[in-house]
Amino acid sequence: MTKQILEIENLCVDIDVPSGVLRAVQNISFTVAKGETLSIVGESGCGKSITALSLMNLLPKSAKRSADKLTLDGRDLRDLNEREMSDLRGDAMAMIFQEPMTSLNPAYTIGNQLEEAMLRHRNVSTAEARDRAVFLLEKVGITAARSRLGQYPHQLSGGLRQRVMIAMSLMCEPALILADEPTTALDVTIQAQILHLLAELRHEFDSSLILITHDLGIVARVADRVAVMYAGEFVETGTTEQVFNAPSHPYTQGLLRCIPIPGKTKRGAHLGAIPGIVPNLVGRIEGCHFASRCPYADDACRTGDVALRPSFEKSHEYRCVLSPEICAANLKSGAAA
Repeated sequence: MTKQILEIENLCVDIDVPSGVLRAVQNISFTVAKGETLSIVGESGCGKSITALSLMNLLPKSAKRSADKLTLDGRDLRDLNEREMSDLRGDAMAMIFQEPMTSLNPAYTIGNQLEEAMLRHRNVSTAEARDRAVFLLEKVGITAARSRLGQYPHQLSGGLRQRVMIAMSLMCEPALILADEPTTALDVTIQAQILHLLAELRHEFDSSLILITHDLGIVARVADRVAVMYAGEFVETGTTEQVFNAPSHPYTQGLLRCIPIPGKTKRGAHLGAIPGIVPNLVGRIEGCHFASRCPYADDACRTGDVALRPSFEKSHEYRCVLSPEICAANLKSGAAA
């Protein structure tokens, strides 16, 4: 049986705001196995980044995290103090942030920032930490790696800065890496290089990866499993093949219709679109969170909680009152339209 590196049950994140309590993450549950890539996808503002920050316990002071279970490699993270969490960050788990220019400290050299994690978490000399930094910079495709250690972040391009962030996350060979939109600020060519690099390094170092993105094209290339997030909830989970080939939730179906398909989508053809906006998460939302934007919603969708239910396979779940058969029919009719 595959070892589970991360196990989460009913994770919630509430944030106090002037108008009330913003329920940013609402009762999400998932696991990540050793060496597996889980991708969390969804529109901006749906709770993806807050989920990652809650795992690292880097939430703002106004936020409150709770969970029935939250373990990393068997260790309970719920009651750790800041010192204990600091011992885990950069060691057992690491994060690749969305914008490397704001994540790297402009006042310190690349070498200082790479070496810091290893000196903090391992009983090694500065020379050993520097050798490790050079090794990883070469691994992530940076030439003249040793000379780069004396440079500052502003002296590197966006693609090189992102590679430095990836190298930094690997300094202590963490069991879990969280990558929050790691290709957003990069051009298409560099995006492809970074994604290929992440996939290669995950296999080489046998780390687990949580990839957060809104780009389903990225997900199709690198993820083993997918969790589709909407308005603080997971609305569909399954293997990449299940979610892409047989999407059950209307939101997932809508997202996939927005993507041009090579060889099928004609030049100049209109792509799909999801009308409306993500609902306000301050206070409680009755019924399905997607009901206000769903073309199939009726009164049953707007009352009571809507739980995740199995689709045609138990490992594929979606949050909808409609049966799998009706969802499949809706997918075909939507594709035909």
